Amino acid sequence: MIESHELSKDFGTFRAVDQVSLTIASGTVLALLGPNGAGKTTTVRMLTSILAPSSGWARIAGYDVVKQPAQVRAHVGVLTEQHGLYERMKAIEYLDFFGRVYRLDATERRRRSLDLLDRFGLSFALDKRLGEYSKGMKQKLALVRALLHNPPVLLLDEPTSAMDPHSAKLVRDAIVELQRDERTFLITTHNLTEAQQLADHIAIIRSGAIVASGTFHDLARQFVGDPLMELRTHGAFNGLATDISDLVTVEAAGEDWLRYRVADPYNTNPALLRRVAGLGIDVVTLSAVSQTLEDIYLQVVKEDEGLHNLE
Repeated sequence: MIESHELSKDFGTFRAVDQVSLTIASGTVLALLGPNGAGKTTTVRMLTSILAPSSGWARIAGYDVVKQPAQVRAHVGVLTEQHGLYERMKAIEYLDFFGRVYRLDATERRRRSLDLLDRFGLSFALDKRLGEYSKGMKQKLALVRALLHNPPVLLLDEPTSAMDPHSAKLVRDAIVELQRDERTFLITTHNLTEAQQLADHIAIIRSGAIVASGTFHDLARQFVGDPLMELRTHGAFNGLATDISDLVTVEAAGEDWLRYRVADPYNTNPALLRRVAGLGIDVVTLSAVSQTLEDIYLQVVKEDEGLHNLE
């Protein structure tokens, strides 16, 4: 549903996006992560036919972003960093205006508007002008606008920024629900916990180029290492780290606990538990130590900075 190949954008001598290649299948969520100025928003603008690429190509739902911009815009919903709300209007008036742009008939415009306003908890504010909305309310209304024409592809730039926790959860739940209908998402965000919760795939962009891409588990294994496990026992275990050194790599240990990395936990952990039981040691817990997207992101950035320093 979203494809790009060596998509690049130059502003004079400055390259803002450098040969970005993406493939996002129908019904999946890609989180595009990176620092401010990395090229995230420029990439989204090219994918929505707002900016023409300097080189490379991109397609949305099979339509070329340069040759078929009208079809691209008909199939994509966009939430940008700058909402551009018409603050003198009320919500229904505003959505009715955009419904006409999308050529929805009057009955469909009103039905979709009221349904979406109710879904995102904005029904109470129908009689308020948009200038009276809080930042979070404006963010939700901008998302409603992006969904109004029922697009199969959604490009969301910081979808939960400026929202309180309850409102942010409403948006995340809506993304999960919409994904079940085979909608496809590209989300840019600085909220790494949110990205880990929502994304099927993750791409990290720095200085305009994709420096890492894959599922969370693929990236964790590549940049953080094999899964980290923690074993806790009842009572002390003198010498246990040595007794299991042929099975796992012990990274840290205390009086009644140790942590180790293991490439194949499904086969190794049962063997380790049999070994420990044979030594007469009672196991209290054996669990995976949670790895976070923040761990991965920081390691990717560290390695990328190292490569640039070598250059």
